[in-house]
Parts: sequence; structure tokens; C-alpha cells
Amino acid sequence: MLTEWRKRKWKIIYSKHLSVLPQSPLYHKNKNATDIKEALQPQEGEVIFIKNVNIAFIGTEVESYLREQQVKSVIMTGLSTQHCVSTTTRMSGNLGFDTYVVSDAIVAFEITDHKGTLHSPDAVQEVELATLHKEFATILTTEEILSQLESL
Repeated sequence: MLTEWRKRKWKIIYSKHLSVLPQSPLYHKNKNATDIKEALQPQEGEVIFIKNVNIAFIGTEVESYLREQQVKSVIMTGLSTQHCVSTTTRMSGNLGFDTYVVSDAIVAFEITDHKGTLHSPDAVQEVELATLHKEFATILTTEEILSQLESL
């Protein structure tokens, strides 16, 4: 998808989580944990918004940037499904953007609930996608997105 977006010269934005909490694995001074992977490195003209919480719209200029650029549709990829992807998707939908989540371009982690029950990454992923679909976003695969580019 990144290659196709670049080929078409479409907007690509990144949100990078740099926590201000020293106990966080995404603590801003923990460079190795917060670097964008080499294969996904932004190129000239691609914008990075630094966030300190698990949502790209809080404490950043993401919304104003999207509106200034007259962006109507947002396609979400990234980490992790139950944190940043879910909260950012919900806000995107609530702000009126046509929002899509690429189910095979996100990942969930196992979690333990308030009762001590461990939930697998696959279970977390499925429940998160189910709660987002149709209310906040449309859930599609990379293949589906690429085959429908002209209509999105």
C-alpha cells in the first residue's frame, strides 16, 4: 500500500508515539523502541505527528492538517490494534472522516482482562475489528483496498 500511495502521490502521514512516562516502553528517550522501521521510513513530503498518548488526534495537529489538505478518507494501519489503531479510528469516524482499517496491516497483542483471563492476539484483533466495523470504520484487507482504490 505504501508503494501504491507514493506512486499516486497521495498523502501519507505517520503518528509516532513518544510517551512522557518513564515506565512506558514507548518512553521518548527509549530510541530503539520508538524508531520507525527502516522499511516504512517517511520520505520527503510525508508528515510525522508526534503524540504522547494512544490517539493521533489528541495533542497534535492531525485533524487540522487533514482538513487543510481537504482529506475526506483516512486509511489506518499500524500498531497496536487495541490501543492506537482503535482509539484513532474511533476519533476519525466521530470527526466525520470516511475511515478504513486495513485488517492485515495492523496487529494486536495478547492482553489480560480485569478477571485475570488471558486473551490471545487473534481474539483481541477479532473483537477490536468487530467493534470498529460499520460504527467507526469499514474493515478491509490490503488486497481489498488496492482493488477498490478509485472508489475510496
